[in-house]
Amino acid sequence: MKTCRILCVCGSGTVSSNMVANKLRDQLGEAGWDCTTVETSPGGVETELMGNKYDIIACVSPVYQDYDIPKVNAVGMLTGMAEKQVIEDCLKILEG
Repeated sequence: MKTCRILCVCGSGTVSSNMVANKLRDQLGEAGWDCTTVETSPGGVETELMGNKYDIIACVSPVYQDYDIPKVNAVGMLTGMAEKQVIEDCLKILEG
């Protein structure tokens, strides 16, 4: 199984990002990826990136700064209306 690290970002870094993280782990796991996820707020992104390497930043709240890490708009994971697109976007990055 391939591994990846995903930083999940929402307004407070707790509820929404945790929901997204759980769904990403489950659905990417079905595609053969063992994902480690960390949840944070937009203000905590820089701190997380100081000591850790991530393959994707999954955003529910905007992350405006460019950190040379691909970002995925993960709002669809909350609404349930575009979950498949979010997973496809992540797989395109991971398998790219």
